[in-house]
Amino acid sequence: MRVRSGRTVRDLRRENRTAVLQRLYFDGPLSRFSLGPATGLSSGSVSNVVAELVAEGWVEEAGSVDSAGGRPRTLLRIRQDSACMIGVDVGETRVRVELFDLALTELARVEKPLSVDGSRGLDRYDVAVVVAHVREGIEEVVRQAGVDPQRLLGVGVGVPGIVERDATDGAVVHGQTIGWDAVPLERLLRESVPLPPSVPYYIDNGAKTLGQAEMWFGAGRGASNAVVVLFGSGVGACVVDDDMRPGRAVEWGHLTVRVRGRRCRCGAQGCLEAYAGAEALLQRWAEAGGRPALEAGEEAALTQMLAAAYPAAAADGAVPEPDATALAVLEETAEYLGAGFADLINLFQPERILVGGWAGLQLGDRFLATVRTHAAAYALTYPGSRVSIALGTLGPDAVTVGAAILPLADFFAHGGHREPAETEEPAPAWASALRERAAQ
Repeated sequence: MRVRSGRTVRDLRRENRTAVLQRLYFDGPLSRFSLGPATGLSSGSVSNVVAELVAEGWVEEAGSVDSAGGRPRTLLRIRQDSACMIGVDVGETRVRVELFDLALTELARVEKPLSVDGSRGLDRYDVAVVVAHVREGIEEVVRQAGVDPQRLLGVGVGVPGIVERDATDGAVVHGQTIGWDAVPLERLLRESVPLPPSVPYYIDNGAKTLGQAEMWFGAGRGASNAVVVLFGSGVGACVVDDDMRPGRAVEWGHLTVRVRGRRCRCGAQGCLEAYAGAEALLQRWAEAGGRPALEAGEEAALTQMLAAAYPAAAADGAVPEPDATALAVLEETAEYLGAGFADLINLFQPERILVGGWAGLQLGDRFLATVRTHAAAYALTYPGSRVSIALGTLGPDAVTVGAAILPLADFFAHGGHREPAETEEPAPAWASALRERAAQ
């Protein structure tokens, strides 16, 4: 049966369920009485939807609250142990796998380092190595938490590169900077990971999953438009605004900042990433005479560089002289990043720019203050005066949390049904959930 708008009764029922689930998730516990004005649904529709969700095990009672002159009203909330999601961050230094309950409480985690293995002729981005790490990580978190794989809403995976959908292989990754050329990652995971065939995979760019997390639960909450920057070995960004509500990953790190400049790991010359990514930052310090301890890994080497440039006070209160070379490279990097931020400001005119990723968080507020100064100098005055630039608030797990949000939001968008709804085109299913979250 179709209503006049062209939507079917099934569509309306799914939308009603979505509205109730989202409101309980973000604002619960709530009473049936409060759900009416919060969702715009009639009391009868609320009662019907709640009865279904309680019967299916997605919603439970959570005490009661006094009403004005009447009987106490029963509060309702999402039952957080009713399902689980797995989030995977295929990063630049490790593969991180986390299992979450429906409230995004971490139940288990596994980290697999990515490093060069010269004896086997493998680099850290070898596809077989990454797939094996993801498989082992998923097996371990499921075993650690003792959950039934049938309870999984899905597996979200954040990856470096551009992700496209293929009718045969599912998600295919084009990661030029890591040597991935049309890698059929979804098919490889389905063939390798021992999960039920009904468990869906949601694979997307890591900067985009970072953006999802910060917009739902972090420093992006309440913003109608923002850019979330992922600063790690390289740099990337996710743009979220009213025209790109679920967010769109942009290859910001490969904007040209110097014609015929340094060679980027993508093969081009003069990219922002060739100057501002942690990998390039450490290379430039070494070229200038520094001695980064790269054998200990990029994260340890960046910590060493920051300690050299910004030395801590000694026990007697004296502050050692900073390493002039390390400080000069960091200050130059801050200017490149500031110019890159100015490009984002001029192109997208965001309310906020949020910086995440392991390197961005390590560099911290002190470094970011210099970046802000350069961004203001390079940006157009009007949009530059209206933007705030700050660190993300979700820490190094933000990409993994954002990856786990993908199956969760898709579940909400389908009204609490695991199977995909019938749609005319595969539009991002988490769009409505993110729109609701950003409006708060």
